[in-house]
Parts: sequence; C-alpha cells; structure tokens
Amino acid sequence: MTEVSIPSLIEKMLQPGFYPHPVKEPIQLIQTHISYVLLTGDFAYKVKKPVNFGFLDFSTLEKRKHFCEEELRLNQRGAAELYLEVLPVTLVAEQYHLGGVGDAVEYVLKMRQFPQQTLASTMFEEGKLNETHLEELGRVVAQYHAKTDTNDYIKSFGEVAQVRASIDENYEQTINYIGGPQKQEQFDETKAYTDRFFAERPELFKQRIQNNHIRECHGDLHLRNICLWQDKFMLFDCIEFNEPFRFVDVMYDVAFTVMDLEARHSKDLGNAFLNTYIEQTGDWEGLQLLPLYLSRQAYVRAKVTSFLLDDPSVPADVKEEASKTAADYYHQAWDYTKPRQGKLILMSGLSGSGKSTTARYLARKLGAIQIRSDAVRKHLAGISLWERGGDDLYTAEWNEKTYTRLLELGIKLAGFGFPVILDAKYDRQQLRQQAIAQAEKHKVPVEIIYCTAPVEVLRQRLQNRTGDIADATADLLTSQLKQAEAFTEQEKQHVTILDTTQPLEAQLNQ
Repeated sequence: MTEVSIPSLIEKMLQPGFYPHPVKEPIQLIQTHISYVLLTGDFAYKVKKPVNFGFLDFSTLEKRKHFCEEELRLNQRGAAELYLEVLPVTLVAEQYHLGGVGDAVEYVLKMRQFPQQTLASTMFEEGKLNETHLEELGRVVAQYHAKTDTNDYIKSFGEVAQVRASIDENYEQTINYIGGPQKQEQFDETKAYTDRFFAERPELFKQRIQNNHIRECHGDLHLRNICLWQDKFMLFDCIEFNEPFRFVDVMYDVAFTVMDLEARHSKDLGNAFLNTYIEQTGDWEGLQLLPLYLSRQAYVRAKVTSFLLDDPSVPADVKEEASKTAADYYHQAWDYTKPRQGKLILMSGLSGSGKSTTARYLARKLGAIQIRSDAVRKHLAGISLWERGGDDLYTAEWNEKTYTRLLELGIKLAGFGFPVILDAKYDRQQLRQQAIAQAEKHKVPVEIIYCTAPVEVLRQRLQNRTGDIADATADLLTSQLKQAEAFTEQEKQHVTILDTTQPLEAQLNQ
C-alpha cells in the first residue's frame, strides 16, 4: 500500500481542479488538532489527521476509514442533509484522484457546506437566537434521543465506576493548573461534591440504566455543533471516535447545551431549552443528575482551554485570554456544586387564566422547572403530548393520579435545590392543602400564584388557543366556576393574586 504524506494531499485539495464540481475560490482550509476541513462552496471535505491521543486513534488508514464511516453513520441521526458520503482518494501516476478506482491512500468525508451565520453560536453572538428557537431545539433534541440506540453494552457505561472514571480523570489532568486559572479551594470543593454524589446516590445511576436513559448520544452538544439551516435545527459533529464520550446519560447531552448558554450569561435561554426538553420526554427524574453533568461539562471546557497554556506555539496574548476563559469555566463548574434552597410554587386558576404563560415567565426569571399537569397526565397515559385526551383521561381517578405525580416530582426536585412550578388548576382545597403539608414536612418554602381574568376574557382565550398541549375548551368554564373552592385563611398566607390582563412584571416585582 502506498504511504502518503497528508500535507501533500491537502495542497492538492486546495486546487480547484481536484474536485468534480465547481468550487468557490479560494478554497478555505480549517485545521483542528485532529482534522483538516476544506470548504469549496457547496461542499466541505474532512480529512482526519494520522494522530493518536489515546482517547482518539486515527493512526492507520484502516482506522481513519472506519472513523470516517462512523462519523457519517452517527451524524445521519441529527444532520442527514449535511453528511453525504465517504470517498476514497487514490494515487495514480503521482496524481491524487477523489473517488477514483484502485487502492485508496486516504479517505475523506464529504459534507454539504452551510453558511457559518446559521451556526447557533454565531446566531447567539449576533443576538438572533431567541426563546422560541431554544424551545424548538428542546423538541429536536428530545426526538433525537428517542431514536438513539441502547443495549446492555451501551448501558454498562452508565455504571458509577464508568461515569466516575471520566470525571476523576478531569481532576487528575488539571492539578497543574491550580494556582493558575484554577483555585485550590474550588478544586477541592468541586471534587468533594462529585465524590459525595457518587457515594450517596448509587441507586440513581442504577435507575437511569434500568430506565434506558444511557444511550448512544451526541456527546458534544454545544452551540458550535448546532445549526439552523433551511428552517431546521441540525445536530452535527457528534463524537464518533470514543465510546465513553458517546455512550452516556441523555442528561449529559442536555447539560452541555444548558452549560454553554449559561456560560454565555443566558440562563433564560438555557431554561427554555431545558423545560421544553424535559416536558417532551417526561424525564423529570433526570434533573437529579443535572448539577453533576453541568459541573462536568464546564470543567471539561476549563480543562481543554487550560491545555493551550502548555502549547509553546500559542502566542502570549492568546494564552492570557485562554487563562481568563479557563478561570471562568472552573468557577462555573464549582458554582454548580453549591447547595441551593428549593422552592415550590403552585399555579392556581381556571383554564385560560394565563397560568402557563405566567409559569413560563417565572421559570425564565427564577431558573425554575415548570411542570404542566397536561404533560404529566399524557405521559402517565402513554399518549403523545399533542394527542387530544378523551373523557376517560379526565375522571376523578385520573385527576388524583396526575396531582399525586405532580406533587411527588415537585417535592423530589425541590429537595434537590430546584425552584419548581406546578402548573395546574389547583382549584380544590384538598389538593392545595396536600401540597402545603408536603412542602412543610420537607421544609420547602411554598407559594401559590392565583391567576385571574374576567370570564369573557377566559372564554375568548380558550376559543383562540392553538398549538398547545392543553385540552381544555371554553365549554368547560361553567362547570369549573362551580367547582372551584375559595382559599382558606391558612392558604391565603401563601397566595399572590395576579390579574393576567395587566403586565406581569410589575405585579410580580411587588
């Protein structure tokens, strides 16, 4: 087999005549530590470098071919329109040919090139990434995870020993940066938190394995690996070269996106993404692992940025900037481990009173988890959120099931330090008093937000409602009005009344 000097191939790939299609000149070359990417206009071509970093091994032609094929296979899941084919490069009479016959001397991955301004990271920097985008991304990632593979081998990567090994490795690899971008106290406290988490919660990891939440995930789901192209979110450049980075809990992927948004000081967008994802999947229990994985993802960004400080080819000004960035990520990783006081907020009011709109607004402001009774009810029934529930889903028995599950989730997550908004009618004294009693038993502060509006406004809102998972219609208002029970004196001390025909912010600030 002919040995080939990669740089000589890259020089050839920088020439328009190498390609069987028109190109946009000059052809652009982007290099990372593991690959060359050539941008030709309509198409991009990736060539893997013959490197071996231990966690990644592209050292032989066979391995590069294998990982090109893996990259194509795995990225078909989230960005099929972008990932086209793996092509051989042959060498005939000292000339390289793309897709030629004969022995291959290299393999390239052919992709459709998309405009850089469609990257989620670029959209964010230009102020074009909004809450509606992040809600849509939450739905896209939920659908992506639903289609990913799992089996006993993949699930074995969710065992405590495996998860712990990858997190402990990060600490080992950053000891040298203590006294630089990392502080001794932050290092000690972050590590103590993860040690404690693994020691105290082994059952949580077992449950995640049993419930099939360890899957063949993306593994690197930050904003630079997401684009909005042709009106569709695409998740690209997933981890193809390392199984432990890819066979992970779905919350590992979710945490990467949330952490990235929070690192960019956009907690509200992170909250929009997180709440939408969790509502779609019904995986509220997974939030118990979120702080661990948020800290892990921030720590990895800190570690990788710190590595630049050891590279003699990196200029001093770039190193100075890298040191500041790494310090911010180390601080973020540490901050995620701090204990937080949970809180329970009950929404109350008739259908159409603006409970969900108010709950969503509060969730963004407080970084709260919004749990809608409509979503809980449909997940319990095993039907799609967008499927209309029949009358059998709204019996007394189903109401009790739904409110029991709502409260169970609320208390569990508030116990983990989350502010939790239970978004339901809470129109009966018994339901409210059960929630207050449970909150007091678990020493969780509790509030009730009672949303009101004139009946004709409620009726109009319900008649105009579209594109929502709620099933309530205007003809239910009369019976709801009759059944609603007034607040007792004991309940009133927890109640804030909101007129949802008026601006929310001023009322809530009071």
